[in-house]
Amino acid sequence: MGKKAYRHPAPEPFEGDITAVTVGGTVLWLVLFVVQLPFLGWLDDHDRMWWLWTCLAGAGLGVVGLWYVRRREAALARGGDAGPRSNT
Repeated sequence: MGKKAYRHPAPEPFEGDITAVTVGGTVLWLVLFVVQLPFLGWLDDHDRMWWLWTCLAGAGLGVVGLWYVRRREAALARGGDAGPRSNT
């Protein structure tokens, strides 16, 4: 009748080249935005303008993410805290 709660330890955080991943994703969203610009008429005729704005939003959020990642890496280099960590 009762549900068993299974607790697993949290996985280790990914400590790869996060800046490269963020830049790559941001560039990809920006390229997709630019590629769709010649098709504005078709997108508008087929109610697909949200494709264009989704790509622009992805690129914008990527820029914010890049800013965040750089601040985090600078804090780690200074020996500061990069955010909340759990010791459990």
